[in-house]
Amino acid sequence: MKKRFNQVVVLTMASALILSACGKSDTGSATPTPGNSSSPAKSAAPTKEKLTLSWMVGTPTNNSSLPSGDKDFIKKTLEEKFNVEIKLDYMAMGPEFTQKLNTLLASGSAPDMFQAEGTATTKYVTDGALMDMTNYVTPAKMPNYFKWVTDTEMKRYQVGGKFMRAPVPFEKNAYFSYYVRKDWIDALNAKDPSLKLKVPTNYDEMVAVMKAFTFNDPDGNGKNDTYGFTTAGAGTSITGDFPEWVKNGLVPASFYVDKDNNFIDSGTNVRTAKVLDDIRKLLDMKVVDPDWFLNKSGEQLTKIQQGKAGIFYSAVRDIAFDNTNNSVQKKTREVTGNQKAEFAAFHIAGDVPVSYEPLPGVPFLFNAKADPKKIERTIEILDYLATPEGYLLTNFGKENVHYKKEGNKVTLIPDAIKKDIGDNGNFTEIWSSVFSYNVKDPSNQIGIQIIDPRETDHDREILATMKKNKYYLLGTNVVPPVGLDIGSYRTQMRAKQVKVLFEEKDSSNWPKYLQELLDTYKAKAIFDAYAEQISTALGKKVTFKTD
Repeated sequence: MKKRFNQVVVLTMASALILSACGKSDTGSATPTPGNSSSPAKSAAPTKEKLTLSWMVGTPTNNSSLPSGDKDFIKKTLEEKFNVEIKLDYMAMGPEFTQKLNTLLASGSAPDMFQAEGTATTKYVTDGALMDMTNYVTPAKMPNYFKWVTDTEMKRYQVGGKFMRAPVPFEKNAYFSYYVRKDWIDALNAKDPSLKLKVPTNYDEMVAVMKAFTFNDPDGNGKNDTYGFTTAGAGTSITGDFPEWVKNGLVPASFYVDKDNNFIDSGTNVRTAKVLDDIRKLLDMKVVDPDWFLNKSGEQLTKIQQGKAGIFYSAVRDIAFDNTNNSVQKKTREVTGNQKAEFAAFHIAGDVPVSYEPLPGVPFLFNAKADPKKIERTIEILDYLATPEGYLLTNFGKENVHYKKEGNKVTLIPDAIKKDIGDNGNFTEIWSSVFSYNVKDPSNQIGIQIIDPRETDHDREILATMKKNKYYLLGTNVVPPVGLDIGSYRTQMRAKQVKVLFEEKDSSNWPKYLQELLDTYKAKAIFDAYAEQISTALGKKVTFKTD
C-alpha cells in the first residue's frame, strides 16, 4: 500500500461554503500529476454489456427538473453512447441533500457515484463508505478531467492519506453578490423624493432600502405584503447571507487568513457575538422575511420571484441576468407580470475581501459497495463530460441546434435553448452539475469562449460589479486532524448561534459558548491544524485567532 501511495499522489477533500452556495469546503483530495494526454474520452464499445448506473448530484438551485422521454436528449445521448441506463437523483446541495445521502448510505442503498458537501465527506472517508480511487481516477483513464485542475490544486486537495474523493471540475471565478429590486427603488423615489434611496454601497444604505421595501409599498399594490430581505436558514443556520457578517469585518460563513497572517473562522470568533446582536436588531425592525429561518434552499428565490422581498444574496453568475433560463429577474417578470422588474448587483464590503480565491469544491465519490464495472463505465462518461463536446452537451445542448461552433468560439442559439431546454425544466442545470458544477467560463480549462447573444448591458454591468470584489488568498484546501469531524463541529457551532439569536436577549453568553466550542467540541484543534496546513502551503507562519 505504501509503495502504491508513493506512486500515486492522493486526492482528498475540501469543506463546502456553508449554505451557500457553493462550494466552499473544509477538505480536499490529491491525485497523480496530470499527464499531457489530450485524447478524447472513448465511448463504450457496442459489444459491452449494458449497465444500469445510479448517480446522485447536487444542483445550484431547486428550480430545475428533468423532462420525460426523448425530451431529455442529454440522457438519451449518454445512454446510447456508453450503452448504459442512468438513474440520476438530484437536489440543491444543502442540509436536506446531506440528510438524504446519509440515509441512503446507512441503508446500504447509496448510488454508485455521488457528490457531497465537503463537511460531510470526511465522515464518509472515516466510515469506509467510499471506494478507493487509485485505480480509477488517473491521467491515463481520465486525460480530459486532468485539464481542469492544476498539479498544485490536486496536491493540496488531500485528506487522511486516502484517495477516496476528487473534485468536480470547478469555476475559477467567483460571483458573490447581493441583488436589489432597482425598479422598486426607482418607484419609491418617484413617489417620495425625500427618501433618496439608491443601490446600496454600505450597510446603512442597505438597511434604509430594506425599511423602505417593507413599509412604503414598493410594488404599489396598496398592501403591506413585502419585505426588504430574504434568505434560507433551512431550520438550522444563521446564514452567511446576512450583511451583518460583512459589517463586522468577517467573511460570511467561512474562514480566511487576514493581512496579519491570522487564520479567522467567522463563526468561531469573538466578533460573532456582535454579528448576532446586529442580526437581532435587524430582525426586530421587521424588515426580513419572517420565514427566513425555515426557508429551505431555493425557497428564498421563490419569495423574490413572487415579489414578496426585494434583496437577496447569491453566488450564481447569471442569477439575475435578463434572459437566461435560471434568471430570477426573468422569472420575477413572469410570475408578477411586471415586465419592468429589474435587479441590480451590489456589495457593501468595499475594499474588505468577501471570501477567499476559489479552490476545488464539490467532490465526486464512489460507493465502496459499487460494482467495479459500473465505476469503470462511470469514469468513461465523466471524462467525456470533461471534453469540449461533453461540456457543451450538458451545459447548452446540441451543436448546430442549440449552439454554433467556429474554432474555439461557441455562439448560443437562445430561441432553440428556450424551446428545447428552458421550457422543459431547464434540465441542463442538472446535467451540467454532474461534472461542471456551476462552471460558466471554461476558457482557461478547455479553450472555449462562450458567446451568449442574450447577455445585455444590464448583465455586463452585473459582471463588472462582481469583478470589483476583493478576495483573500487561502492557498490550499484544508482537512481536520484524523478523528475530528468538521461537520459535527459545524452542527454544534450553528446550534450555539441559533440559541443566542432566538433564545437569549443578547450575546453576553457567547464568550462562554465560544470557549466550549474551542475546547469541548475541538474547534481549536481543528483550526490550529488548518492554520498549520495553510502555513505550509503559503510558506509563512499562520496562526489561528479568535479575536
